[in-house]
Amino acid sequence: MPGRHKEQHRLESISWLRAAVLGANDGIVSTASLVAGVASAHTAHGSVVLTAVAGLVAGAMSMATGEYVSVSSQADTEKASLAQEQTELDADFSREQRELTAIYVSRGLDLPLATQVAEKLMAHDALGTHARDELGISEVTAPRPLQAALASAGSFAVGAALPVIVAALTPESVLLPAIVLSALVSLAALGGLAAKAGGAKVGPGVIRVLFWSALAMGVSSGVGALFGAVA
Repeated sequence: MPGRHKEQHRLESISWLRAAVLGANDGIVSTASLVAGVASAHTAHGSVVLTAVAGLVAGAMSMATGEYVSVSSQADTEKASLAQEQTELDADFSREQRELTAIYVSRGLDLPLATQVAEKLMAHDALGTHARDELGISEVTAPRPLQAALASAGSFAVGAALPVIVAALTPESVLLPAIVLSALVSLAALGGLAAKAGGAKVGPGVIRVLFWSALAMGVSSGVGALFGAVA
């Protein structure tokens, strides 16, 4: 008997890939921009390094907090929807079965088959079936606030570590160009890797991330130079 064929689709990795790339990209851009702004104000080298470390810690905590709150809200909404669906099942099971049948008919099944499928699935797990096929909720996509928070904080910290290391090891005289160059190179590589892994064109992804990142660092450097000159 031939082995079961298991197809691999790039869409399976989109959610985690997007989150990881977003966190690392945010870590590099925000920390490098922060360092560029402070360095442009002719701040002492030790203070620049301290600023970079503080940016890493604060950014990672901010990402974790935001992700935890966001995913927790999603989880609360899903729980409320499931509770409402269970109430509807308890109140009128037959009506919910007809509703599920209509969903399957709209997806291409003929009425007798859709009715049979709805009956079988609801006999097995009525709430789970309605959650999946009516509400779009499944165990695979279930929100996990703590996991999401840790993943976001970790990816941000990994990205922010690059500007921190560069700031710590680079002489003050070449600190600004070193920060900008290292950030842009790493962001280009990250954007290209993400685009390739997602099956998209590499060129547009790299250009997009380079443009906005360079703009962010340029604005930060300009603000730092302005305030440094005023001081």
